[in-house]
Amino acid sequence: MTRHGKNCTAGAVYTYHEKRKDTAASGYGTQSVRLGKDAIKDFDCCCLSLQPCRDPVSRDSERDNGSAGSSSSSSAGASSAGPSSSSSLPSFWIPSLTPEAKPTVLKKPGKTVLCPMSGRPLKLNELVTVRFTPLDPSLDRVALLTRQDRYVCAVTKDTLGNSVPCAVLRPSGAVVTMECVERLIRKDMTDPVTGDKLTEKDIIPLQRGGTGFAGSGVGLSAKEARPVMQV
Repeated sequence: MTRHGKNCTAGAVYTYHEKRKDTAASGYGTQSVRLGKDAIKDFDCCCLSLQPCRDPVSRDSERDNGSAGSSSSSSAGASSAGPSSSSSLPSFWIPSLTPEAKPTVLKKPGKTVLCPMSGRPLKLNELVTVRFTPLDPSLDRVALLTRQDRYVCAVTKDTLGNSVPCAVLRPSGAVVTMECVERLIRKDMTDPVTGDKLTEKDIIPLQRGGTGFAGSGVGLSAKEARPVMQV
């Protein structure tokens, strides 16, 4: 049997590997990439700056899961790993996306503060202060941010991470694991930090971060629309 080279182009079949290689080199077509763990924000990071939150708050809502955000950008919607498929960006190379010079009318900005992620109005009384329990209280903020494991559950002291479902208790703002909620807190529905009685709406699940695994529940595919080759 003859020896075949990896870059042999004498085959009668246009393989998938050759197609992807030619598409990447030509600069045409839609590129699809599966995102890894390094491309997904952590659960304690802001959805806008992607940096660890400072004075984080969460939205007190029964319909949306809370998402930790900084004091200047609170968010309550799910974060996306890539641009929305419904949005169309202008392009001079694609006829259907060629921008047109049309007159635009400037609209007066509204007085309502909107959530940058969900687009819903934000009210101060709906924001709940999130208080993370540091793994090592003796470390300052700069030293804490350089660590991968930064926070623990306020009750069980289990390390928090992207793979650990968490919740915020509204009376105290303490962050606990959902396992702690199911096994301990739901028995007497009492906040273990302040001793206040809890209701179901006082337990706010936090939005989980991505882990890089396909079963993590986070969109891990990103697409980039590039010019289409005209014949």
